[in-house]
Amino acid sequence: MRRALLSAGLLATAIFMGSSAELPVPFSADQGSASRSHSNTPGVINEPQGPNPSSFTAAELKELQRRFGVHGPQPRLAQLFTKGVDQLTPLRSHTVNRLEELQPVILRESRRTGLNPMVLAAILFDEMQHAKPGEDLPLAAHSGLFSTHGPAQLGLSEMVKQGLLRPEASQAEIQAARTELLNPERNVALLAGKLCRLLALLKLEARDTNNVSAAFRSAKTVATLAYLHNGKLDYPTRILRYMQDSELHGLIYSQRKKAVSPLI
Repeated sequence: MRRALLSAGLLATAIFMGSSAELPVPFSADQGSASRSHSNTPGVINEPQGPNPSSFTAAELKELQRRFGVHGPQPRLAQLFTKGVDQLTPLRSHTVNRLEELQPVILRESRRTGLNPMVLAAILFDEMQHAKPGEDLPLAAHSGLFSTHGPAQLGLSEMVKQGLLRPEASQAEIQAARTELLNPERNVALLAGKLCRLLALLKLEARDTNNVSAAFRSAKTVATLAYLHNGKLDYPTRILRYMQDSELHGLIYSQRKKAVSPLI
């Protein structure tokens, strides 16, 4: 009897040992760490995420500095303030409403220039979101207290670069130019003109601003334009993020219909 039981035990052990290679290995903390490390290895399990289009190399920064001038990143305190402002829901709602009023102008300028309308929308949203109180009041604008005006925060220097204002303009011409900058529709048109001007200097085309979510070249083009528009190194990241904002997408691409009177 004992021999029979021993033989049966040996047989069961042999079967178990022979099939142990096919059994699942218990999960352990070390294996979890190894798995996570392994999954971050490019080409093994997960595809690499690819380069960040809003990140510029030292050589790129040097060239942009030489050709256009840059300011570097915002100070840490200013970044925190900007982030805090972005969290204010009432302010965002107010900005979205203002941007909605400009939707027809944005689409018109997009058709005219070939620019991605979301590039214009994202820049306008950011600039309006962080505008200084009172700077769009005609009295404050004409006082010379502020250097930039309108939804896109453009200055007289941009009008000079676009050939719309003489460098040695008279005071009357400067006053008229400021009035133009305060006109929202004219301001958006000037923003589109500025982006096209920068694209020409970069030897790029307006179509290079399309397909940003899928093409690195397009995202890099938009990041460079955003950087040159604002002059802050952390600005392109915000613009690329706004371009993916579902609410802004709906605002720009939706079609508004007039309400039908129930009496009809």
